[in-house]
Amino acid sequence: MKYTYNTRRTCSRSIEIELDGEIIKSVRFNGGCHGNTQGIAAIVKGMNAHDVIERFSGIDCQGRGTSCPDQLAVALQKALENK
Repeated sequence: MKYTYNTRRTCSRSIEIELDGEIIKSVRFNGGCHGNTQGIAAIVKGMNAHDVIERFSGIDCQGRGTSCPDQLAVALQKALENK
């Protein structure tokens, strides 16, 4: 399943996710800090989406109330809800 999420209040503009059931096959951030978003994508590949949601939810970037990892958690939750 492929899912695209438009991010809010982050430097990245959107996140493209590919899931196999609840397992993350790939993540691609459009925009944002390229090295950091590539690192996040590499870390989560092969992980269960629920584990990533639990670990990344609530991470804040510079007082924005969210971050690229937090937005990934939101995107994964929405993707799972849309299955």
